Amino acid sequence: MSHQFSGTGVAIVTPFHTDGSIDFNSLTNLVDFQVNNGINYLVVMGTTGESATLNKDEKKVVIDHIIKVNNKRVPLVVGIGGNNTNEIVEGIKSFHAYDEIVGVLSVAPYYNKPSQEGLYQHYKMIAEACPTSVILYNVPGRSAVNISAATTLRLANDFENIVAVKEASGDMEQIMDIIKNKPVGFSVISGDDALTFPMICLGADGVISVVANAFPKEFSDMVNYARQYKIDEAKALHYKLFNIIQNLFTEGNPAGIKAILNINNLVENNFRLPMIGVSTNHYSKLENLVNQTK
Repeated sequence: MSHQFSGTGVAIVTPFHTDGSIDFNSLTNLVDFQVNNGINYLVVMGTTGESATLNKDEKKVVIDHIIKVNNKRVPLVVGIGGNNTNEIVEGIKSFHAYDEIVGVLSVAPYYNKPSQEGLYQHYKMIAEACPTSVILYNVPGRSAVNISAATTLRLANDFENIVAVKEASGDMEQIMDIIKNKPVGFSVISGDDALTFPMICLGADGVISVVANAFPKEFSDMVNYARQYKIDEAKALHYKLFNIIQNLFTEGNPAGIKAILNINNLVENNFRLPMIGVSTNHYSKLENLVNQTK
């Protein structure tokens, strides 16, 4: 099933109204915008979707809304992760829509800082409980723990339904170690927009992207060119978006991408605390960068 995670996945944002309620009209438009501009799959309830500030009922409603709007046009992946293994397992067992999704993205346990053996046992329980594909998500900048290449490869070899890793460590040696030694059918997915082009050139299968929320066609085209070894074409699109990507996370995620989506009249620039919007100066900087891509 790993082929389903090739190309461009988009970690879709959750739009809010000024009062903090979910803006379903904008969410509908955003899903259509992604699908109509060539992305390969959507990732729902990730960090970029502000899942940490949504309760269980809200998460279910958002997931169901995206399932309805998507109407099976592209595959869907759902984020189910945390730092309480038993709670995640219960969440996986109680998830209601496995017939509508192709995988679960599960972030490394944050704050607890488990050992590598603890990480292995954590994902072992998830894999054994999950009836669909599992994507590991390694993001040490958020979780304060790195899933080592050895642990990723051990999990990839030991569990048939652990089929991919979203790698956002920024450690290219670690990423190359995984790519070189991974079992057949296991996908390495970029979790860093700025590194997606070089990672694909080294053998990664694609990306789960933030910037593609606002630039789905350009970023998907870049990924497709890179995967086809059309290096000059891919490099041109990579550098076209590079300055935007460099400034996208300066004041937090999804603050930067929501600002750009607002500049492009796709969503309101609203958040739930503790997330807030970018500063006025940074909004203006992003606006200038967006205008330069046109």
